[in-house]
Amino acid sequence: MPPETLTPERILEATEEVLRRYGPAKATVVDVARALGVSHGSVYRHFRTKAALREAVTERWLDRTSKELSVIVATEGPAPERLDRWLTALFEAKRHKAGDDPELFATYMTLIGESGGVVDRHVTDLEAQLTTIIEAGVSQGTFHTPSPATTARAVFDATGRFHDPCYAPEWSRPGITADFEAVRDLVLRGLRG
Repeated sequence: MPPETLTPERILEATEEVLRRYGPAKATVVDVARALGVSHGSVYRHFRTKAALREAVTERWLDRTSKELSVIVATEGPAPERLDRWLTALFEAKRHKAGDDPELFATYMTLIGESGGVVDRHVTDLEAQLTTIIEAGVSQGTFHTPSPATTARAVFDATGRFHDPCYAPEWSRPGITADFEAVRDLVLRGLRG
């Protein structure tokens, strides 16, 4: 049977497994190559540096959340319901990433610290998604704001406790869901102003 073609996606999958197994301090490109059964030079043909590989795996991880949320943005319907679902989905996605695989989450927290540009692009994408929903609400007459983009940034900041990874230790404590719902409801009421 011929060997499977080496693709960037296969390399990223293997990198994620290597990071999970060894952590970011000990994982190397040689470990990734070994997991794929190729030379490290083959990995470098797709990712020119270790930093580029680590950045790509971080971007892939963050993009999973963005893609899930973009489905909500693209859905037709009342903007308040879409915003409610979007904020809830963001909180749940982040909480699951932190709680379901704490070792990998800790690894990504390290990688995120190294990949500022990736994080900035992720935040910009999330704010753009929020802006789209808020603009729809203004068009529908259910939200009132002179600047949907500024309001989107304010909503993102106001809900930071429920999606910013620095708050991850709080996400498993009793009462966090009620706290989230209170902030979400306050945001929705404020936009209806």
